[in-house]
This record gives sequence, C-alpha cells and structure tokens, in this order.
Amino acid sequence: MSLFDVFTRKQTLSGPREDLPPDVKNVVRILRKVKDPETGLDIVDEGLLYGITVKGRSVELFLLMARSTPECHFCQMLAINLQNKILSDIVEVLKQEGFNKIRVYNEIGLLLAEG
Repeated sequence: MSLFDVFTRKQTLSGPREDLPPDVKNVVRILRKVKDPETGLDIVDEGLLYGITVKGRSVELFLLMARSTPECHFCQMLAINLQNKILSDIVEVLKQEGFNKIRVYNEIGLLLAEG
C-alpha cells in the first residue's frame, strides 16, 4: 500500500457490526434517524457515535462532539446550536422507542444530555 492509497480507497458503510449484541444493534438502528442538521447525514454514518452501553431500558451514549473552529465565536455559537439540536433529537427518538433513562456524554466523559 502506498502513501496515497488512503485517498483512493472507498469506504463503505455497511451498518452495525455483526458482533454487536442485539440491544446495541437496535440502538444504532434507532440513532440512524438522528440527522446532523448541517450535513444531513445520520450521526452513525457521520462518525459522531463511538460508544453505547445498554442495560434494559437504560442507554448511555458517547459522542465525539469536538468543535472544528475554536477561535471563531460566531462559529462556536452555530456549533453549540447544532450540538443542542442533535442532543435533543437523540433523547427524543430514544424516548419514543421506550428507553426511560438516557445519558449522552462527550469524548471526555462530560454529561451533555439526560432524559
């Protein structure tokens, strides 16, 4: 493999891994309904989701929500509004599916949303 093969290989998103427990696969399927308002992609395909813990009707999610423009205050406000929309959509779709305890954390373990 050469240095530039990384740019020519196509990535395919084939859905949840086959070795995941059924309850985790179900949560991934549900979270595909949550779209990033900026890109239109679901949060799973976009790569925001990197951890899930499911215990009965309780779920903990871990998201990568880093801001790409830390110096621009206007951009930070836009990013915060987008993040809040994504978080509220996550809590809403999981509640609609019957989950009664939902916690969403960021990449460093800070609680971002709870429902």
